[in-house]
Amino acid sequence: MMLQLDSQPLQQRMSQSTKTAVLVIGGAEDKIYGRQILHTFFQRSGGVDARIAIIPSASREPTVIGSRYHDIFSEMGAKSIEVIDIREREHGENLEWQAFIEDCTGIFMTGGDQLRLCGLLADTPIMERLRLRAQAGEVTLAGTSAGAAVMGHHMIAGGGSGESPNRALVDMTIGLGIIPEVIVDQHFHNRNRMARLLSAVAGHLDKIGIGIDEDTCAMFEGDGSFEVIGKGTVTIVDPGETAQTNYPDVEATAPLSMHNLRLHILSNGNRYDLGKRQILPSES
Repeated sequence: MMLQLDSQPLQQRMSQSTKTAVLVIGGAEDKIYGRQILHTFFQRSGGVDARIAIIPSASREPTVIGSRYHDIFSEMGAKSIEVIDIREREHGENLEWQAFIEDCTGIFMTGGDQLRLCGLLADTPIMERLRLRAQAGEVTLAGTSAGAAVMGHHMIAGGGSGESPNRALVDMTIGLGIIPEVIVDQHFHNRNRMARLLSAVAGHLDKIGIGIDEDTCAMFEGDGSFEVIGKGTVTIVDPGETAQTNYPDVEATAPLSMHNLRLHILSNGNRYDLGKRQILPSES
C-alpha cells in the first residue's frame, strides 16, 4: 500500500515558527571528533531538553547501532533517549513507542538497508505520526544513509555505478514520503553514484535529485530551503527545464540522453530553495 502524501508544498507543511528541521545525511557522519552534524541534530532537537527517539530498523544489528547512537546523544546531555527497536511490522503499533514518538523532540533513523526500513515502517501508526509531525515542524527528524534514502516518495533501492546513465543502472521503489519532492542518493561521490542518480531522475522528471556525500547533510528548514552542513558536497540535479530525453524509448541497458539539465554542487554553508529551484545567498 502506497503512502498518502500531503499535496501541500514543503514550506506549508513545516512550521516556520520553530527551530526544527529535517536533516538528510549522506552516511558515515563523524561520530568521534567534531560531530558537527550530530551536534546540529542534537541542538535542533532541544539540546539538553531533547527527548530523542532512535530508530535502528534499517540495520541488521539494531541493538549495536541503537546503543551507539544512544551513547552519543547521552554524552551530549539529552534529557531522555528511547531506542525504537522495530523488528516486525506489528511493532509499529506499540502504544508505548507511539507515545514516545508523540512526545519526543528529535527522531534519528540510522543507516542499513532502506528496503528493510521501508518494509518495517511504511504505513504503520508510528511511521504515519512521525511523518506528519516532521512535516508540521513539530519535531526534528534526521536520517543517515538508508535513513536518508527513504526521505522521498520515489526511492533508490539499489543499483550500480561506473557506467553511462541507463534505466537498468538503478532500482526504484516507494519511500516514506517525508520530502516527496526529492530523490535522494547517499554516499554520493564516495561511491561514484552520479550516473545512478541521473538514471533515477530521467524516469521522474517532476522530482529533484539530491546526491549527498559522506559526513555531509542537507538540512531542510521550515521555509522549504536547505543548508549544506559537513565536509563534502550536495549535488542537485534539476530536470525542471529538460527539453528531451530518450528514457521512454530505449532498452533498459541503452545509454540515456537528457537535454538541458541544471546541475548545482553545494558545499558547507551553501543554501538552496527547493520550491524556487534556486541557490540562495549564504547566511553570514
